[in-house]
Amino acid sequence: MNNNSIEFIKVEKSFVRDDGSRQVILDKVNFSIPAGKTTVIAGESGTGKSVTLKLILGLMRADGGQILVAGNDITQIRGRKLKEYRMRFGVLFQGAALFDSMTVYENVALPLRERTKKTDSEIKNQVLASLEQLELLGHEHKYPAQLSGGMKKRAGLARALQLEPEIMLFDEPTTGLDPVMTHEIYQLFAQTQKEVGFTSIIVSHDIPKVFNLADQVIVLNKGKMDVFPSPEAIQWSQKPHIKAFVKTTMGEIYQSHLVE
Repeated sequence: MNNNSIEFIKVEKSFVRDDGSRQVILDKVNFSIPAGKTTVIAGESGTGKSVTLKLILGLMRADGGQILVAGNDITQIRGRKLKEYRMRFGVLFQGAALFDSMTVYENVALPLRERTKKTDSEIKNQVLASLEQLELLGHEHKYPAQLSGGMKKRAGLARALQLEPEIMLFDEPTTGLDPVMTHEIYQLFAQTQKEVGFTSIIVSHDIPKVFNLADQVIVLNKGKMDVFPSPEAIQWSQKPHIKAFVKTTMGEIYQSHLVE
């Protein structure tokens, strides 16, 4: 039985620069995302971390290769089937992407109103239960401008979870947060995944702190991907670019720990 949620098979992606030259982002990469686990994608700016998420969502097309989600090649999906496919996912963007003109309640209820046939009463019960779970009950009538950075992240996560996604994508989820709030958000991610059981993919520059959540780490560098079964395993690599990555981001000795 295949326990992988997502598989990249010889995936290629490149862009044309202003001078006409081609910048290779992904060079026939192969990797798997295990179901029900947390994979952290790391690498320097411009190496293709966010591009990888867009390819998974079908927001961007690969130049070659296959991207399998639950065994289906999403590079071949178009139109209505692509919209249905995206319902498998919840996404928490860098800035939470809340609508400023809508209250917290309205933001969180939006996916249910747009994509389900639930009654107003059913939506209300579900949304309020989610807000209570994420410690936002009592703030449902506030607008995003009235929320702290951490509360915005919680509201964004609540909205992303409304359709009960199989896979959650986090794109730089702690940008702009102070260390204390960052730790609280990581606690929230760990607890929510434990309760819901979704597959989690996190793109982050917050190294090594984000590794505390990781079951698997993928490091991008010059179009290639190195996959490690744990954060600790990175330190044993003899590849020069990985050794340099370890030295600049993880220090001499790194040991991950559960977020408590």
